[in-house]
Amino acid sequence: MSSKSDTKPLAHSVADSLEAYFKTLNGHKPKDLYGFILGQIEAPLLKATMVYCEGNQSCAAEVLGLNRATLRKKLRQHKIPVRAQK
Repeated sequence: MSSKSDTKPLAHSVADSLEAYFKTLNGHKPKDLYGFILGQIEAPLLKATMVYCEGNQSCAAEVLGLNRATLRKKLRQHKIPVRAQK
């Protein structure tokens, strides 16, 4: 089990992943890298936040710094199911 001090900061993980990605390109230049990266991280970020907030969209929107309408739009875009609240 790892402790907090063993946890690698997110920025380092992203940097390591990007370095590996660039190596796989074999000198080719990527197109729309920004959009590609956002597409890769946005859905997992939304899913993890919704789990953390136990499906509560108001909580998730606050945690993410989004308004609820934007969160709902992004959930639909990524086809992330939303549980009905009781």
